[in-house]
Amino acid sequence: MTRFAAPIAEQIWDMKYRLKEADGTPRDLSVEDSWRRVARSLAEVETDAAAWEEKFYHALEDFKFLPAGRILAGAGTGRTVTLFNCFVMGTIPDSMAGIFDMLKEAALTMQQGGGIGYDFSTIRPRGADVTGVAADASGPLSFMDVWDAMCRTIMSAGSRRGAMMATMRCDHPDIEQFIEAKQDSARLRMFNLSVLVTDAFMDAVKADGPWELKFGEKVYHTVGARDLWNRIMRATYDYAEPGVIFIDRINEMNNLAYCETISATNPCGEQPLPPYGACLLGSINLARLVTDPFGAGAKLDEAALSELVATAVRMMDNVVDASRFPLEQQAQEAQAKRRIGLGVTGLADALLMIGQRYGSEQAAATCEAWLKAIARAAYLASADLAREKGAFPLFDAEKYLASGALVHMDEDVRAAIAEHGIRNALLTSIAPTGTISLYAGNVSSGIEPVFAYAYTRKVLQKDGSRTEEEVVDYAVKLYRDRFGVEAELPEYFVNAQTLAPLDHVRMQAAAQKWVDSSISKTINCPEDISFEAFKDVYMEAYETGCKGCTTYRPNDVTGSVLSVSETSEAAPEQDEGAEVVYLSEPLDRPQQLEGNTYKLKWPDSGHAIYVTINDIVIGGHRRPFEIFINSKNMEHFAWTVALTRMISAVFRRGGDVSFVVEELKAVFDPRGGAWMKGKYIPSILAAIGGVIETHLVEIGFIAGEGMGLKTDPSAELAVMGEKPHGKACPSCGSYDMRMIEGCMTCASCGYSKCG
Repeated sequence: MTRFAAPIAEQIWDMKYRLKEADGTPRDLSVEDSWRRVARSLAEVETDAAAWEEKFYHALEDFKFLPAGRILAGAGTGRTVTLFNCFVMGTIPDSMAGIFDMLKEAALTMQQGGGIGYDFSTIRPRGADVTGVAADASGPLSFMDVWDAMCRTIMSAGSRRGAMMATMRCDHPDIEQFIEAKQDSARLRMFNLSVLVTDAFMDAVKADGPWELKFGEKVYHTVGARDLWNRIMRATYDYAEPGVIFIDRINEMNNLAYCETISATNPCGEQPLPPYGACLLGSINLARLVTDPFGAGAKLDEAALSELVATAVRMMDNVVDASRFPLEQQAQEAQAKRRIGLGVTGLADALLMIGQRYGSEQAAATCEAWLKAIARAAYLASADLAREKGAFPLFDAEKYLASGALVHMDEDVRAAIAEHGIRNALLTSIAPTGTISLYAGNVSSGIEPVFAYAYTRKVLQKDGSRTEEEVVDYAVKLYRDRFGVEAELPEYFVNAQTLAPLDHVRMQAAAQKWVDSSISKTINCPEDISFEAFKDVYMEAYETGCKGCTTYRPNDVTGSVLSVSETSEAAPEQDEGAEVVYLSEPLDRPQQLEGNTYKLKWPDSGHAIYVTINDIVIGGHRRPFEIFINSKNMEHFAWTVALTRMISAVFRRGGDVSFVVEELKAVFDPRGGAWMKGKYIPSILAAIGGVIETHLVEIGFIAGEGMGLKTDPSAELAVMGEKPHGKACPSCGSYDMRMIEGCMTCASCGYSKCG
């Protein structure tokens, strides 16, 4: 009897969270093994480890508590990885040496799998004097380009590519260039961008007053505040970036305002953090806590919720001690404040189960009540932990209880904190849960509405055939199970495509009242929303107490929202051509394969390197299946074997594997490269990347050097009269990308830009 509610849930577990040997042999034979591994690891710091292991296991069982992916994948593995999701780097000094010290720290953090946020407001603007060198400064955006290149080069731990957030204050002299930076589609691809908006700026916008752009004491320009606001709004209306962070509100409401100042967030915005700040994440699955769903007595079991929250807080507090950290400063910061980010997922499904329409005033009130119950339980549990294990080291009772978030807390909670202290300085946050929501049976993500009630995904099987799987929302599946497959869904079943933008804002504002950090949420806007109505969304978010705002309006630049059918009817078969395909399992190797061998003579290496690439034919088209790299130079042995295994594993998983070329060609050797056939090649690995690229061109997999697939699947759709479904997933190539909680997320394979 499987614990998984849907095939995609088991596939997500197998791909992302299941512990395996280096050769792919599973060590977690079942999901119960994964739960046991995590529970045992997080209980190791307890005095009675065996008893707490059972309690932790029970919390994980049946997907009730969902630790973030890095905990699920990394806890108990013995691997040198961080279990923390979010990092904000140290303050970037306004000096060349300091900037590149920060770049090094960022690379080390990203290498271990952390998402990173930076505030680039501390770098002097373009054209400013550089003392002592008779030159003008190049400005923060030029250094952001350097960070972007670094991120593209480094593959972070667990096959997750690094995600980054860059912020800039609304009064920085280069803010206008920052706002428009990503209108060049090739620039800053690894960054999310957000403007730090102050209360003074919003007051100036409302008054249509002047706004000074300054650095230090020098005013560089004066602009109209409303004009600058309109530029921010126009950019996000057309390009979905930058986002907006209400930074004064974040600092005002911060429990730790007495000992830290925040100027940056993690990549998805739900964790405002100080320099070297780190936070781990986890979510309570509200969809699993509703009793009698869709029945007369449907309600959230608040007693079970409180008990689960208390266990989750203890588990997450233990992660602070169990995790490794890329930098010592991050470890010290985490230990000093013991910040955690406990959130929710499945909220929209839970509302459906009790018969409430997401976005209504009733649902907003219910959301606020549920989040308050979680906050109460979390703070009481943390106070109890402080009584047992001690408060966080920087705790100051008088200052802490006077902070913005605590003055509204219930008196019994404040009394418990005054008596015992509190173990964790901040406790709640609502993070992106796209992948773990799929893993939990396709429950609705975070506090988002249901994106689609059902859709179909195609999976390529080992024999080359394709099967279709229906992916059904968790609440819809329960409704079908209770009332029959043909039962019509009630009117209160609304989704992200039909919901009014201000209904989104209402739900975000309701949740924010009892979340001490912030919320990652996307406000979906229709393509035809007017610019004035679009601006109203941001103003409403500010006026109703939100700490930030992220919208997504589908258009020709951002891509169309995934087309879905509530009846889940499959689209007609199309000529696949060179379509990117995702393999649910690696293909078995046929007895014979066609291939080519290439000789690569690297100057000064002493021996030639031979690269053999063999192909498999699928749907009449050749695609790479395996690679062998051989050299008589024994200094090359270890890394050539590693490349052979890793690249072959990538080839056998399918998808647009041409990214392998991009990654290898970006590698540079600090000892210097070589000139080959009139071109400078930065490293021997880059030369191997060039050989692979040559082969992909020869077999027609890509059209030419530096180009992607020979046939653009979106062009085929256009020829057939269908509207392209936006951008293809970079992992599996499907057109199932959707903007959820500020992250482009693939419904077919679970890939997320933000990890």
